[in-house]
Parts: sequence; structure tokens; C-alpha cells
Amino acid sequence: MIRGALPLLLLACATETAEPPAALDCASEPVVTWENVGEGLMIENCQSCHASTSLNRNGAPESVVFDTHTDVITFRSRILAVTAPDTRTMPPSLALSDDDRHLLQVWLECWE
Repeated sequence: MIRGALPLLLLACATETAEPPAALDCASEPVVTWENVGEGLMIENCQSCHASTSLNRNGAPESVVFDTHTDVITFRSRILAVTAPDTRTMPPSLALSDDDRHLLQVWLECWE
């Protein structure tokens, strides 16, 4: 494990009780679906650790898998809490842009 990654990983695990972001006005948000945004966000930002086939989960719990739409919806509240703009513990690389964080929130809150 990369030396600086351990504190981020521990921080991510410690924030399971973090509050999700404020609710959205879904009527004013774009239509975001698994097909047009959700799946791509999961593949690009989450599945390196949270895929059932991941060779190195980097400490991600074995039970937290984001292979399918149903898998992601199962963990919707937790995902919203750890990707919220004020929390930002996932993904640990913090590579998810503000725009992508917003799209993820819109998808999970409005269109899942």
C-alpha cells in the first residue's frame, strides 16, 4: 500500500456515519441514469476497489461491491455520505470532480 494512502483509507472507513449532502430539487436537475452516467462513474472511480473481480480492494469491505445498478442502489445512502462535497472521503484519490460528484448525487437522489 502506498504510504500516504493508509490515512485516507482509514478516514474513509471512519466516515460511514457522515451526513449525505442536502437534498436536491430534482425537477431542476438533468436526467441522470445508470446508462448515461452512473455506470461510467462507478467503473472509472469506484470499481478498482469495489468490483467483485478487483484483484486489490485496497481495504474495501468484501461485501461492498458496485458491479451492477442494484449493487449501487443497495449502498446509495452510504455512497452519498462519503462522496458529498463536505465529506469527500471517496474515492480515496479524491479524483472525482465536483461536477461528477453532483451528477452522482442527482442520479442517486432523483433518477436511480
